Amino acid sequence: MQELNSIQLLAIWALPVLFAITVHEVAHGWVAQRLGDPTAMMLGRLTLNPLKHIDPIGTVLVPVILLMLGGVIFGWAKPVPVTTENFKHPRRDMAWVAVAGPASNLLMALLWALLMKVALLISSTGLSWLTLPLTYMAAAGIWINLILMVLNLLPVPPLDGSRVLVGALPDKLAQKYSRLEPYGLMILLVLLVSGYLGSVLLPVVFATQGLVYGLFGLPHFFPPT
Repeated sequence: MQELNSIQLLAIWALPVLFAITVHEVAHGWVAQRLGDPTAMMLGRLTLNPLKHIDPIGTVLVPVILLMLGGVIFGWAKPVPVTTENFKHPRRDMAWVAVAGPASNLLMALLWALLMKVALLISSTGLSWLTLPLTYMAAAGIWINLILMVLNLLPVPPLDGSRVLVGALPDKLAQKYSRLEPYGLMILLVLLVSGYLGSVLLPVVFATQGLVYGLFGLPHFFPPT
């Protein structure tokens, strides 16, 4: 894989990151609406317009800094507001809303894999000026979506996995577990700094990436950083 400059890297990563975090949030809002909560729709958040979802720090600053440092690229958008009082079964329905985000990331990873497959199939037609950037972008799309999927499935508040766990636990245990939410960000930072987050996250991401590449018969390579 040829070495790319910062502008080329930014061009390759921009769309995958924007789509990954935007569709993730829209999926939360869409499922919430289907279950009876119109809050996201009323606030104009059920749109793929990234301007409605951009968080200046999580969507722009953090991904750009990580890109320049050559680290793992990830980011986040403004959370879609959900009013659980509108649900008939608040804990159960909130669990479905939560799982919709990671599920959308898995679907996007598969769509990026399909794009990579198409790009590789037509790469012998003399359109390498087009197919090579598409292949790189697809690899970035697969990677960022799998990172977000696995990360958000961790049962650590306020990640989606914690909402799913609360929906599955008995009432008393769910109430006790929910009390961890104010400390969730601190827990994540400790796990990140200590290296435990990477040791848990990356093996699962690598394994899932291998399954996706194998499903589409793709060569294994990592996106450029």
